[in-house]
Amino acid sequence: MLVKMRMETLKALTDSWLAQDLDAWTRHVLRRHFDPDDGSAYWLKQRGELDFDPLEITRYDELSAFGNFDLTLLRDLDPADLVPQAVPRPLNGRIFESGGTTGRPCRVHYTEAMALHWTAWHHRNRVAAGFRPGRVWLDAGPSGPHVVGQELDHIAQLFGATVYAIDMDPRWIKTLIRGGRLAEMQEYVDHVTQQIVDVLDTRHVDYLRTTPATVQALINHRPDLVVRLSGVALGGTQLTPDGYRRIAEAMPNGIIGAIYGNTFGNNYGLPSPDGGATLPYVPGFPHTTTAVVDRNDPTRTVEYGEVGQVRLTVLQEDLFLPNVLERDQAIRYRTGPEWPCDGVANVQPLKVSADRPEGLY
Repeated sequence: MLVKMRMETLKALTDSWLAQDLDAWTRHVLRRHFDPDDGSAYWLKQRGELDFDPLEITRYDELSAFGNFDLTLLRDLDPADLVPQAVPRPLNGRIFESGGTTGRPCRVHYTEAMALHWTAWHHRNRVAAGFRPGRVWLDAGPSGPHVVGQELDHIAQLFGATVYAIDMDPRWIKTLIRGGRLAEMQEYVDHVTQQIVDVLDTRHVDYLRTTPATVQALINHRPDLVVRLSGVALGGTQLTPDGYRRIAEAMPNGIIGAIYGNTFGNNYGLPSPDGGATLPYVPGFPHTTTAVVDRNDPTRTVEYGEVGQVRLTVLQEDLFLPNVLERDQAIRYRTGPEWPCDGVANVQPLKVSADRPEGLY
């Protein structure tokens, strides 16, 4: 999924996407997926069961007619069935999986266009956060079937960086938590932390890319190594204001960049307006959008500043997933005139339990 492109070109892409009219983009995506000849097999099959014509939808707000897409369908569905026939066959690209916290993983096919979108927005986020080219990175996060693992090559190529890496298996950590095997879970956390320490103790590293929980574990174990870092790039759903402040105190001269999301769509951290009390994110517009809705009535968008459940809509040319209710809650965040869409802030899991643990991720 490595996208080789100049940084200036990637920025021009995200600038052009931010200028898109969302209603026009919605019509474009629906025409592509419901085209009788070149649409996606799954949505063409669904068209006959809908009580409305998707091609008559003219505005983004009208996507509510689809109801809430059930991601569990992606556990058994052939990922190719969601990709329009307009994409040449045989398909090439990676199949990526969800974390699998609530059951078997869900799978989607990343086409070249989707990989480009992912790359451009990730790169914009890193540049905006202040990460500089030509530095040394250590990557400590999931790889294998997880799309987040693809950023190692992007950092190396787009930032002209040297990248060390260790692996992390978040599913195994969650399996141990669900089984009540907390001593073994701690052993695995120590195993991950020690691998990070081995690199930081013996090599100069500028930036660490990992999860908030992993940084917390490293602060507990070796705060002297954290203070030497020039920045951390964080992913996952556990970056709380308290966690942010603790990391900032442990790394007083460092950059803290953040991305929140999953295999289906990402949100990119904006600067905190109040020293870390509010941690806002914006989606990779217009291909992904987020809303914050009433947990008891998902048809109602909450007011700005109110907490609700995160709802994701994927409007990729090659993947259409309307109104996905995420297992996260957040504050609806007013982004201001510079962004064409709402943001979310202070994201955290909707429910954490032994059945739905977060672990290190």
